[in-house]
Amino acid sequence: MNILSLFPAVPLLMMLGLWVSRNTRQIHAVMVAGSSVLLALAISLVFIYLGQRAEGQAAPMLLTDSILWYRPLNIRYSVGVDGISVAMLLLSAIIVFTGTFASWKLTDKTKEFFMWFCLLSTGVFGFFISVDLFTMFMFYEVALIPMYLLIGVWGTGRKEYSAMKLTLMLMGGSALILIGILGIYFGSGATTMEITEIARMDNIPLHMQRVWFPIIFIGFGVLGALFPFHTWSPDGHASAPTAVSMLHAGVLMKLGGYGCFRIAMYLLPDAAQELSWIFIILTAISVVYGAFSACVQTDLKYINAYSSVSHCGLVLFAILMMNSTAATGAVLQMLSHGLMTALFFALIGMIYGRTHTRDIRELSGLMRIMPFLSVCYVIAGLANLGLPGLSGFVAEMTIFNGAFMDNDVFHRVVTVIACTSIVITAVYILRLIGKILYGTCTNPEHLKLTDATWDERLAVIVLIVCIAGLGLSPLWMSDMIHESVLPLISHILN
Repeated sequence: MNILSLFPAVPLLMMLGLWVSRNTRQIHAVMVAGSSVLLALAISLVFIYLGQRAEGQAAPMLLTDSILWYRPLNIRYSVGVDGISVAMLLLSAIIVFTGTFASWKLTDKTKEFFMWFCLLSTGVFGFFISVDLFTMFMFYEVALIPMYLLIGVWGTGRKEYSAMKLTLMLMGGSALILIGILGIYFGSGATTMEITEIARMDNIPLHMQRVWFPIIFIGFGVLGALFPFHTWSPDGHASAPTAVSMLHAGVLMKLGGYGCFRIAMYLLPDAAQELSWIFIILTAISVVYGAFSACVQTDLKYINAYSSVSHCGLVLFAILMMNSTAATGAVLQMLSHGLMTALFFALIGMIYGRTHTRDIRELSGLMRIMPFLSVCYVIAGLANLGLPGLSGFVAEMTIFNGAFMDNDVFHRVVTVIACTSIVITAVYILRLIGKILYGTCTNPEHLKLTDATWDERLAVIVLIVCIAGLGLSPLWMSDMIHESVLPLISHILN
């Protein structure tokens, strides 16, 4: 079996193992074993991919495999990876692994929760390895469907409302994506749905591209929190259980940016160049609006959710700049934000599990009570505001450097506007850290609370190591990504 096919296969095997598990201990054993295998596979894939590139293999996609499974439309189970896909698979494996330990104390319908969690993971992994449009869309749907139950059953607050709102908006985006995919297939006159083959033909008329590009970009942009289609995101994040928030914000939202780049812009390059200014304005609004909205929130999850709107807006903003530096920064931002937001949501879940509140007006002096979790929260905050040496700095500086390369006034003005988000982010992060971690604890009941347990420490340490690793040694990852971004950008511009 192709190593890539193991990524969606392992979560399916985990579901089978969970189904036959009889107690919590067996459920945990299945999840730890399965998530460890996925992480090992992702790390191995990085070395295999880099080894093949070092040997001189220059094909756009490596480790490819293709099996025909629907002849009338020539739909194939086609898989392959480039540097962008490998980075996303590694991110997904890290989040699944740490999310397992972040959910260690879940007691309500544990087996069912982890089965839906594994199904969500199957869709995510399958999406990133697919090079066939319809197969990619199928895995995209598999990733979205479990979200309704994971939030509606195991969530908190207005969970039914949030789950329904999320599902309706993302399914609306899915409908646009399906329409766009069929438009690309029939408009190109292709005999296959493979992305690389359609891109090679490059014969979709401009008048058709003008129709399909905004449809597909908005369809994927809904998941990427594109303004004004972002409103599902804060509610969904706030109501989701910890591990689901981690996977949702850390990985699932990255499907939006990945799809906009790999499908909308790569397959419809002429329309991308002609209409990009519209979406650049929308993404710049997302970046600044998300940061300002985070400033006025009082719920820890809502603060992080609006922060995610801002940071995911940066991903789409960078992609639309259509140069290799900004696009490399976009993928680095997907990695960095995935790790940072997963760490934030894990820590928020751990703090909420002890204090039973996420209202920052009711929290203070936590550094004295739970020093480990507090220090980790400070690190997450510093990464979020772009402190040098952590992943956020590398990603954001690459994006803004690439975005400012364009000499025309419009691109430089919107870049300066987007740059203001750095200052706004510093304001709400530092104010938040000062409010909840320092000072005197005003609630006597909080003085009785305990610090992190071993499973919680393992989850957050893994994420912090990855954030620091990417920040201190980014070149190997950025080089791998840049090498794969170049042919995509060249095709879009030519």
